[in-house]
Amino acid sequence: MTGSAAGTEAPSVPRAEGSDAPGEEPGRDFDARAGSDMDGDPFATGDFAIRTRGLTKRFGRQTVVDGIDLAVPHGAVFGFLGPNGSGKTTTIRMLLGLATATSGDIAVLGESMPRSLGSVLPRVGALIEGPGFHPFLSGTANLRRLDAADGFAPSATRRARVERALARVGLSHAARKPVRAYSLGMKQRLGIANALLAPRELIVLDEPTNGLDPQGTREVRSLIRSLAADGATVFVSSHLLAEIEQMCTHAAVMSAGRLVAQGRLDELRAASGPPRLTVRTTAAALAPAAEVLRTLGLRPDPLAPTSGTGDAGGTAPAIGRKNVPEEAGMDTKMRPNEGGDTVLEAELAQGIAPEQVVASLVAAGVPVRGFTVEQPSLEDLFVSLTGEGFDVAQ
Repeated sequence: MTGSAAGTEAPSVPRAEGSDAPGEEPGRDFDARAGSDMDGDPFATGDFAIRTRGLTKRFGRQTVVDGIDLAVPHGAVFGFLGPNGSGKTTTIRMLLGLATATSGDIAVLGESMPRSLGSVLPRVGALIEGPGFHPFLSGTANLRRLDAADGFAPSATRRARVERALARVGLSHAARKPVRAYSLGMKQRLGIANALLAPRELIVLDEPTNGLDPQGTREVRSLIRSLAADGATVFVSSHLLAEIEQMCTHAAVMSAGRLVAQGRLDELRAASGPPRLTVRTTAAALAPAAEVLRTLGLRPDPLAPTSGTGDAGGTAPAIGRKNVPEEAGMDTKMRPNEGGDTVLEAELAQGIAPEQVVASLVAAGVPVRGFTVEQPSLEDLFVSLTGEGFDVAQ
């Protein structure tokens, strides 16, 4: 489904997604902004573009969406994350009235759904489950045809709006080509253009970067940010964690039909633990480097090479549990590292600046060959909440 949800006839209820069955262990809710218990009446406030309470969808005995409480603030770029088959698309279809919820409540743009479909959907642009176009018509003709089917779209401005939407997604050069000649990425962008034919308060995009090359992905990312800058709320579903981290302000994470986390992106990262620093030094400097980190209140974990070259050009011994200096007092793991260097990792304690760590190492005579600080990722959070990898959760 593409474009405005208005004027779109709701299809029959979709089949269950194959891997949406919930797991045995209950997920943990983390709602950093609004509280996971949905205190008070969630539909009495105008602070949220989307709000759900106990939203559930079952197909027979299979529960594909299991009592989720979404809270999407107005003006946010909200990433709706989850592995394929986790219930994301089914949830979106319920939000837009394309599938009926088994139980629970939905509010979109401050109005109850699906009761207020007629007044809500004209304010919503959507790209759901991939774009569908007539292959023998041009991109321009397809958009005009779809716009004409929207009873709320003014015909007098149709030509200008179609041209503007095509330009916004970078398809002006292909506007007259038949859609059958479009690449998958071009069809995806045409679907986004269809959702932008009229000003929308809420844009819902299901896997918008699917099929795009790196340049196209960057363009869509920039487009989504510009929509938010213009005042729209953008709700983006994706199974790509890194993509969501680069363009969203808020996120929610689904696993096996359950909502396991939601909130501001920085709050979600903080929930998965502090930043970690990595120091790359020589094998001979392992113990002094570890001592410096401990002096700063950090607890280093060394990751050592199996072979390589020392800093003086000679061959450094392979470093393992047996030949790490006992005074290092650490549990050593094996990791090959180019150049025969030793790598130490530690959580960066609050109040300790990275430059303070580097300065202390240098002052102690430790040769610092590399230094990085990594923030926890959404994948780290997902693993900490579910105990499984993001790409295999079912």
